[in-house]
Amino acid sequence: MKKFLALLLAALMSLSLVACGNSGSGTASSSAAASGKDTGKSDFKVGVILIGDENEGYTAAHIEGVKAAQQALGLTDDQIIYKYNIPEDETCYDTATDLVEQGCKVIFANSFSHESYILQAAQENPDVIFCHATGTKARTAGLKNFCNYFENIYEARYVSGIVAGLKLKELMDAGKVKDPYVGYVGAFPYAEVVSGYTAFFLGIRSIVPDAHMDVQYTNSWFDITAEGEAANALMAKGCVIIGQHADSTGAPSAVESAFKQGKTVFSVGYNVDMLSVAPDVALTSPQNNWGVLYTELIKTAMEGGEFKTDYCGGYSEDAVQISKLGTACAAGTEEAVNTAIAAIKDGSLHVFDTKTFTVGGKEVTNAFATDTDGDFTPDADEAIIDGYYHESYFQSAPSFTLRIDGIKELNAK
Repeated sequence: MKKFLALLLAALMSLSLVACGNSGSGTASSSAAASGKDTGKSDFKVGVILIGDENEGYTAAHIEGVKAAQQALGLTDDQIIYKYNIPEDETCYDTATDLVEQGCKVIFANSFSHESYILQAAQENPDVIFCHATGTKARTAGLKNFCNYFENIYEARYVSGIVAGLKLKELMDAGKVKDPYVGYVGAFPYAEVVSGYTAFFLGIRSIVPDAHMDVQYTNSWFDITAEGEAANALMAKGCVIIGQHADSTGAPSAVESAFKQGKTVFSVGYNVDMLSVAPDVALTSPQNNWGVLYTELIKTAMEGGEFKTDYCGGYSEDAVQISKLGTACAAGTEEAVNTAIAAIKDGSLHVFDTKTFTVGGKEVTNAFATDTDGDFTPDADEAIIDGYYHESYFQSAPSFTLRIDGIKELNAK
């Protein structure tokens, strides 16, 4: 029966496959970012609950996205209420309730463990729209006023891996590096991080097939000291490229310092352009263009439209990108980046093509995408169809948790 359903799903997907393509989800589009100044209402208010503030890269990117939506939709500053540094505890629920009382018609929260508190507020306030970034519960919550949203950042991570791979190849061709050893500073061993570091690694391996990578976790989304220490530990082991899924400048700053002390090492950041703190070593940073989704979601709320369970977008929707290439990048990098982006857009390149990786020495032919019992292990929704893992198809949040060959997690808990 399972095989029959998988084949049926494959047939349906071959007819119509889009990002976040399940029947209860939606895909952000560039047209949604068109100016909607005539749709604004002077009494319409937006609440934004943030895990950090403008000093933390992930939150700074969300703030930038909200401001882009504000400009596109003709909203004034007093129509946006920001709540900064809101922890992932009961404070989040209290904050959401406060925003409802202040008259907000749509409320956002941007951190994974905000979700249960936002969901509670949504259940108690059916006339207010609640949108949660990186979460997974909208599909099963059964609420018309609650949705999840995320972006296909794995696409930009793959492209940043190509940038790193070209630099690694240049160093090896010049005899400066013999071992294609890459390091990665990760926050937590969650699907979001695993999906990202795997995409980055596969981008590198598309250029340097013998590359191998170690992941050092900080067990924090934002800790500038721990991220710097993790980068130093990886460099001490011999890593010559340091990538990251961490929200501060700690790792790039450590790499810049090591470079100035004579090490051959370079950096790929995340969320923000790292050239200001690592001008000699920063190659690029994968980035989310949150403005695309915030514009679509706020506009839908303003117009009283029906909300879908999940929203996401990637290169095809201009929802992800990489930052300006650093001067340390290898020759031909820009051309390679443009070629890869075009291939992702036209569907000829799939980041998680199962022919490009193995698990336990074997090609992977099946993998589930959805965790139905809350144990953080996917147990439903076959995601490998047509030869590749369909990331962010069943839900907007990343679900890829395969530990592929060539990557070692040094301190996963």
